[in-house]
Amino acid sequence: MRHSASLPTTALVLSIATPFSASFASAADNTLVEEMVVTASRTARPLSTIPNTVTVINQADLNQQLTVNNDLSTILGNLIPSFTPSRQKLTSAGETLRGRSPLYMVDGIPQSNPLRDGGRDGHTIDPLVLERIEVIHGANAIHGLGASGGIINLITKKPTEELQQSIRLETYFQEDDVGDSLGYGVNYGFSGSSGNFDMIASLGYRSQGLAYDANDDIIGFDNTQGDTMDSETHNVFFKIGYNWDDQRLELSANRYKISGNNDWTSVPGNVAEGIATTAIEQDMQGDAPSNEVTLFSLNYSNDDILGHQLRVQAFNQDFSGTYGGGVFSSFQDPAYGSDIFDQSQNNSEKYGLKITAIKDQVAGLPLNLVYGIDFFSDSTYQQLVQTSRKWVPDTEYQNYAPYLQMEFTGIEQLTVTAGIRHEKSELKVDDFTTLYSYGSQAVVGGNPEFSETLYNLGAKYRITDHWRVFANYSEGFSMPDVGRVLRGINLADQRVDSFLELDPIVAQNREAGVEYITQVFSAHLTYYQSESDFGQRLQLNADGQYLVKRERTEVDGVEARLQWLATDVDTFGLRYAHTEGEYDSDESGSVDTELDGANISPNRINLSWERNWTAALSTRLQISHLKDLTFKNSDSSTYAEFEGYTTADLSANIESSVGTFTVGVQNLTNEDYFSYYSQTVGSDERNFTGLGRSFSLSYHRVF
Repeated sequence: MRHSASLPTTALVLSIATPFSASFASAADNTLVEEMVVTASRTARPLSTIPNTVTVINQADLNQQLTVNNDLSTILGNLIPSFTPSRQKLTSAGETLRGRSPLYMVDGIPQSNPLRDGGRDGHTIDPLVLERIEVIHGANAIHGLGASGGIINLITKKPTEELQQSIRLETYFQEDDVGDSLGYGVNYGFSGSSGNFDMIASLGYRSQGLAYDANDDIIGFDNTQGDTMDSETHNVFFKIGYNWDDQRLELSANRYKISGNNDWTSVPGNVAEGIATTAIEQDMQGDAPSNEVTLFSLNYSNDDILGHQLRVQAFNQDFSGTYGGGVFSSFQDPAYGSDIFDQSQNNSEKYGLKITAIKDQVAGLPLNLVYGIDFFSDSTYQQLVQTSRKWVPDTEYQNYAPYLQMEFTGIEQLTVTAGIRHEKSELKVDDFTTLYSYGSQAVVGGNPEFSETLYNLGAKYRITDHWRVFANYSEGFSMPDVGRVLRGINLADQRVDSFLELDPIVAQNREAGVEYITQVFSAHLTYYQSESDFGQRLQLNADGQYLVKRERTEVDGVEARLQWLATDVDTFGLRYAHTEGEYDSDESGSVDTELDGANISPNRINLSWERNWTAALSTRLQISHLKDLTFKNSDSSTYAEFEGYTTADLSANIESSVGTFTVGVQNLTNEDYFSYYSQTVGSDERNFTGLGRSFSLSYHRVF
C-alpha cells in the first residue's frame, strides 16, 4: 500500500539486488561471465563500468521465457519487476518502466510512435529472431526521442560462421478446451558465411487460439484496442553483410504482421459486481485489428579511420496499426448518417541517420570519447478507415541532435562518465479541422520549434574485488502524444504554434546503487528518483478514449536483484521492485495525487529456481507476486484499489540427439485473478481476467 512518498525501510534492508544484470553461465560452470553492453553508450562497454541500471536478457534467458510465453511484455515483466504487468492483449497502453513510457528499439532503430502513441510498441518483431535484449532503466538521452522511462533495445541475431539451418515447431493449448485454445507456430532459420559475405534469415508463422481463465471461461476480447487471441502472425527477417579489411557493410530487413480474425465479440462484464468480460463467437464489423511493420537498416562500420572507430546507420520504419471499430460518440457526424460505425488506423513512417565516432585513449590519456550526430524524421497521422476522415492530421517531426559522451578511467578503480546532447526539433502541422464531435474546430497549423540541451553524469567505483557503488544523473527527451492533443481540440480559434500541450517532456532521473558480486553470488540494489516539471499522464474518459494531461509528475522507487549459484546444479534468483508516483492535480506546483495503474506499475517480487538435473534435462520454476495496492487522491481518500495475486510458471528443457524438446506451463496453480489493468483503470468492457493454466510444447533442431 502507498500512503506517502517515503519507501519502507525493510525494502532497503532486505531486498539486496537490482536489475543491474550480470549474467551467469550455466550453474554447472559455477562462474560469472562479464556482459558487454552497447545500448548504454552506443559502443561496447563492460557492464561492470556502466553507472546506470541495466538489465541484459541474453539468448539463454530469452529462450527460457519463450518456452512459457511468446508475449514480449510478459517476458519483460518476469525479468524486470519495475515493468508493468502485461495486459495480455495486442495493446501495451499503460505498460510503463519506472512509471514512464520506455523507448522500444530494434537494433537501435526506434519502434515507439511518440507522436501518436497507439500502445503497440511490443508487437513489431518476432522474439524468435532476437539474440538479446538490453534494457536501460530510467530517463536516457543517448538514443534520442522517447526514452523518458528508459530504453528497451531488441537486438537481432547475428550470422554464424558455419552454415546451419534450424527448424522450430511449437504448440500451445489449455487443458479444458484443447480444440479452441489450440495454437501452433513454425519457424525456419538459415545462417552462415562464405568468403567475405555472411547472412542470416528467418521465416516464421504463428496461429493463436482462444484463451480461458481459471474458471474455464473465455477471456473477453479487446475488440477495439486489439487482441492476440484468435490471431495470426507472420515474420520475415534477413540480414546480409560484407566484410573487408576493418570494415563492414550490412543490410537488414524485417517484415512483421499480426492480425486478428474478427470471429469473436466481447461481452461486457460488471466491475462493481465482479463479473468478468467474456466473449461469444460472432463476426465483428469492419477490418480486423492488426499491426503491419516494415523495417530496413543499412549499417556501415570502420574500426580504423583516422584513429577512430566509425559507425553509420541509416534506417526506415513503416508502421500501420489498425484498431477495432464501434459506434463511438467521437466518430458521429450527421453528414455521414446516424449511428456511424468507424475505426481508426495509426500510420507512422520514420527515417533516420545515426553517425557515431569512437575514440579510445585520446592523446594517450585515460579518456574515451563517443560523439556524433543523429538525424530523425517521423511522419504520422491517424485516419478513420471506414469514412476516410483524418482524426489526427498529418504531423511531421524533424530532429537533429549532436552529442558527446566521455568516459574517464584515470583514477584506479573509478570510472566517470559524462555526456551532453542537444536536441533541435521542429513540428510541422498544416491547417486542419477536427471531427464534428469536437465541434469541427478550424485549427491554424504551424511549425513550433523546440530546443533542449540534455546532460548525464555518472560514476562507478570498485571498493574491493566484490563491492561496487555507483551514482548517475541523466535526462530524457520526449514529445507528448501530439496526436491525442491535436485531435481533441474542442475550442475555437486555436493555433498550433501557441499550444503549450505540445511542449516536450524532459524527465530527470537520479539513481544510486550498490552491488556485490562473487563467483557464486550476485546482489544489487538501486534507489532512484524521476521527475518532470511538465510531464504526461493518461486519463481515461467516459468514451473509453485517453486524454493527455500535462502535469508535474514524480516517481521514485527501489529495484533489486539477487542471484545465487547454490550448488553446481541449482541457481536461485530474486527480483524486487517498489514504485511510488504522484502528479500535480491542482496545478499548485507540487504533486498531491497518486498515479493510477495506467501510469505506474504495482510493487512486485519475482522468484526463480533453475536446476540442471542431468546434462540433458534442466528446469526453471518462476513465481511472480504482485502486492496489494491502494491509490489515493490529494485528500488521502482512496479512488482505486488493486488486489494482488501470485502466479507460477514451470518450464523444462530436454536435449536429445535429434533436437531440443521444451515443455512450459504458465500459471501452474491455475490462479484466478483479474489483470492489474482491469482492476485499476478497467471498465465493464475491459474487465478481463488473467490467463488460466496453459501449456506449451516445442521442438527445435539445428542442422
